[in-house]
Amino acid sequence: EYWGDIVSESEIRRASKKKDKDLTLDLFHFDKGNSLLASMGKLGRDFFDVIEEQFDYQPFEQFEDPGEHSLLTDLQSDILNLRDRGLTGDPKQAISDTDTSLQIHSCHSPRREIEVLQDHLLHLFETNPDLRPSDILVMTPDIEPVAPYIQSVFDLPFENPKRIPYSIADRSYGREDEIVETFFGILNLQGSRFGAAQVLTILEAPAVQKKFDLSEDDIELIHNWVRDTRIRWGKNAQDRRRLGLPEHAQNTWQAGLERLLLGYALPGRDETLYNGSILPYPHVEGDQSLVLGRFLEFTEYLFEKVDALGKKRMLQQWHTKLDELLDTFFESDDETVAEIQVIRRALVELDGFEHLSGFDEPIELKVVRHHLETKLHREGHGYGFLTGGVTFCSMLPMRSIPARIICLVGMNNDAYPRRNIQLGFDLMAKQPRKGDRSRRNDDRYLFLEALLSAREHLYISYVGQSIKDNSLIPPSVVVGELLDYISANFTTEESRILEHVTTRHRLQAFSPEYFRGGDRLFSYSHENMQAACHLLAPREAPKPFLMERLTEPQKEFKEVRLSDLYRFFRNPCQFLLNRRLGVYLDESTAVLEEKETFALRGLDRYKVAEKLLEKKVAGLDTEDVKRAAIASGQLPHGAVGEYEVDTLNEKLEQFVLKTERYLKGRELEPLGIDLKLNEFHLTGHLDQITQSGLVVYRFARVQAKDHLRVWIQHLALNACAAGATPRESYLAGVDSAKDGNWVGWRFRPLDHSTEILTRLLQIYWEGLREPLRFFPNSAFAFIGRLKQGWKEEWARRSARKRWFGSDSERGEREDLYFQLCFGKEIDPLSQEFQTLASDVFSPVIETEEEISDG
Repeated sequence: EYWGDIVSESEIRRASKKKDKDLTLDLFHFDKGNSLLASMGKLGRDFFDVIEEQFDYQPFEQFEDPGEHSLLTDLQSDILNLRDRGLTGDPKQAISDTDTSLQIHSCHSPRREIEVLQDHLLHLFETNPDLRPSDILVMTPDIEPVAPYIQSVFDLPFENPKRIPYSIADRSYGREDEIVETFFGILNLQGSRFGAAQVLTILEAPAVQKKFDLSEDDIELIHNWVRDTRIRWGKNAQDRRRLGLPEHAQNTWQAGLERLLLGYALPGRDETLYNGSILPYPHVEGDQSLVLGRFLEFTEYLFEKVDALGKKRMLQQWHTKLDELLDTFFESDDETVAEIQVIRRALVELDGFEHLSGFDEPIELKVVRHHLETKLHREGHGYGFLTGGVTFCSMLPMRSIPARIICLVGMNNDAYPRRNIQLGFDLMAKQPRKGDRSRRNDDRYLFLEALLSAREHLYISYVGQSIKDNSLIPPSVVVGELLDYISANFTTEESRILEHVTTRHRLQAFSPEYFRGGDRLFSYSHENMQAACHLLAPREAPKPFLMERLTEPQKEFKEVRLSDLYRFFRNPCQFLLNRRLGVYLDESTAVLEEKETFALRGLDRYKVAEKLLEKKVAGLDTEDVKRAAIASGQLPHGAVGEYEVDTLNEKLEQFVLKTERYLKGRELEPLGIDLKLNEFHLTGHLDQITQSGLVVYRFARVQAKDHLRVWIQHLALNACAAGATPRESYLAGVDSAKDGNWVGWRFRPLDHSTEILTRLLQIYWEGLREPLRFFPNSAFAFIGRLKQGWKEEWARRSARKRWFGSDSERGEREDLYFQLCFGKEIDPLSQEFQTLASDVFSPVIETEEEISDG
């Protein structure tokens, strides 16, 4: 049927508003034909109209009616014959309740769309033995955001029965090609701050690693070096001046690399400045020197090549210079040669531009970079389309070739069709004529082409339910129009037609609904079936990490160092997992910072304070500590850093004055500890014993672990002290790092210290076989409140506060070792906890007494 004069409802409304009052309504006779074709076929209608007007030819029609065998073929037949029962009032076409030729699926997220698609493709392969992966075409408005989900769902081992061969077409260079991205990463360094993470991201690219003969372990080592030497940004002090900032060398690449070099060249010079300004980094040893040499080679080449990019050049010169850049940083082998050649071809075009345009003026890098980004990021791969597997691609013109199965995913209301962006001065957009391009009309026509190209099945999916509250989200306008057309023209015997074609999926792929044997919700995933079974099974209490006690420890564990006994009680679970099972849980996340220090806080403040305190107690000058802190990059730059140290010094002066009263007199020789306590042998030594007794001090907030440490040392002191050796101990600290108010405790002499040590060693032995519910901070708070006369309920609340933590303080439940052994949801205040807390901390609190700072 001729369809050049059919129009949609929206076109009729617009024409009616614009009609001349002098014209009669007879002139406004509109033929609607098929409403889907009229609404979505404007692009094709106008194109064929222009062909009819401009050329004189004899058309040869060869259209084949697809028949009325299914809902899909009925739709296609209606469009071919310009039939629309909803407009003419004819009876609706009856569709079989088993018809699945056209399906629309509503999901909660793009990943769920791909998971549902995989299950339905597996179902099609199962029910159609002659179906091949190459018979299936999957299209989406934009392949880039969907590609990671496709890869995560469809990338399965070759032996997996669910594996479906596939390829992804239309991906742009740079987003999946690491070499292209790394190449632009190097170009983007020109004029940048040379941030630590920015530079190491380039080195982490596999092709760059291979070029400089570095392994993954080497990269991790370099990562640690950069973090420890506090390299933040800037090549050197002069580079910072280029950016209009003060000329400080702290935290620059030059400062950090010099520390690494001198640390290797001058070992054993920890905390000793070289040349008055460089602090050697002492942890480069042995074969690590080879890694250091390759790392230095990389940084030297990088800084040199990037500096050279700051000069203006002609296009042909840019081709040569950037070609050299590729040779310098990327190893060309079977895996990378194709990607490198993509960049080289783009560079060769620069010569052609210069020759064709006759433009031979020098230009800046940013112009060349913009051209290359535009070309490589917008130009898709030439591979991935129709390669023998299921083809995933973007919805592009001429892409809707006939296929047995066509799937459209991502047909969301805000994604398709694309909106026309009209500028205020665009008169063509205000008064469009036949043949004018429109992004929105292009997309609508692509959808119509996909509808007509599907031979057996058309599958459509969209995000139709909110992942937050399960509220309904409408589909794309074109999907909505298709549903309206189906509702007006078709019916089924047992269900509503829209319910027949539309399936609303569950939020999770492991929902039990998928494994009840239904024909609409189903899954081929064995893993999800197991998860669904667990979901339906009665809830069980989480099983402990250790199902049974460990075997008796070896005899060597009865040879106990004093320091190990303290480490055990600081965290019994960590000691058990580390020493007996070899399990280490790293709580630190190595993140490279790219901003210099603006205030001395946290661990850096504590480290500087400890070094200053050591000097002050010994009566030595602290100026070298300040210089070392500046050279290490710990301090803020300039006068601010010096002010921070001076302020810290003032607080330490007061701290030392109040601590010195217990440090008076000469310091005694270290006391050796050698105790036989039943089957245990406790050894070690005690330092910091003066004529007043054992004195332990630190410029930090005193915590339960500090009381434990001094308590264990105090017990050893009283068990081994002889003659005139004092048997008292002192603990000094501050109430908070901010205020720095002095606090102290005195531990009285004991006559039964060996009995207490024996009990602690028994607990230690028990803790080597199973995790103990001893949480130091919570236990200290619990027993402390009880000893102060608090009611047990209030003491429990205090302990729970230490366990759960607060916004300003981390709770013990966050400790990874406690979590692994007990989980986060346990009740910490069990009977075992109370017994251990009492056995360990009751004698501590009964023996110690807080002393005045006056």
